[in-house]
Amino acid sequence: MKKSIKIWLLLLVMATIWLSGCGEVSGGARTGDDSAREMESSLEQEAESASDLEGEEVSSQIEFEGQDIEGNEVSSTVFSETKLTMVNVWATYCNPCLSEMPGLGELAGEYDLGEFQIIGIISDVQAGADQKTIDYAKELIEQTGADYLHLLLNESLYYALLTDVTAVPTTFFVDQDGRILDTVVGSMEKSAWEEKINALLEEQ
Repeated sequence: MKKSIKIWLLLLVMATIWLSGCGEVSGGARTGDDSAREMESSLEQEAESASDLEGEEVSSQIEFEGQDIEGNEVSSTVFSETKLTMVNVWATYCNPCLSEMPGLGELAGEYDLGEFQIIGIISDVQAGADQKTIDYAKELIEQTGADYLHLLLNESLYYALLTDVTAVPTTFFVDQDGRILDTVVGSMEKSAWEEKINALLEEQ
């Protein structure tokens, strides 16, 4: 019981942080106060730091167990099915997230599954959420054409990937062995994602 309460409190804090940080970093999110501008500046610095690490692999492999939005069991073995996986962390309240999802949906259908796949993680919808919440997320996925695998947040996914995520969208590129190759904070246009995807695929 104590562990369950701890996890729910942790997820609540995460949602609060992401809500304040949601913005299109690459395009300069429009904010209405100084604290929001400070957040934007901080996120831009994070994005630059992540860009400096492009092409560098971390030593540890990502391991998780979870459920997709349809209730099917999914594990980190999903990475082994393709050369490159784009993991896009998004939220139902995040306009920049939703704005880039139509382009991501198109990209998901333009590559061979043996080469590239996209996985979404819905950061504000936890496994075990009520059906109304899940149905709302499904509706957004359908409206944006983001027809690819979407996972519900749980403790395993959080500790595997999201411990350092401070804003949505945040995107990870993962190789076939489950190692992170690159991280991008903020949303981008389809053409920019395509350029990055192709560059990473050439390195594999």
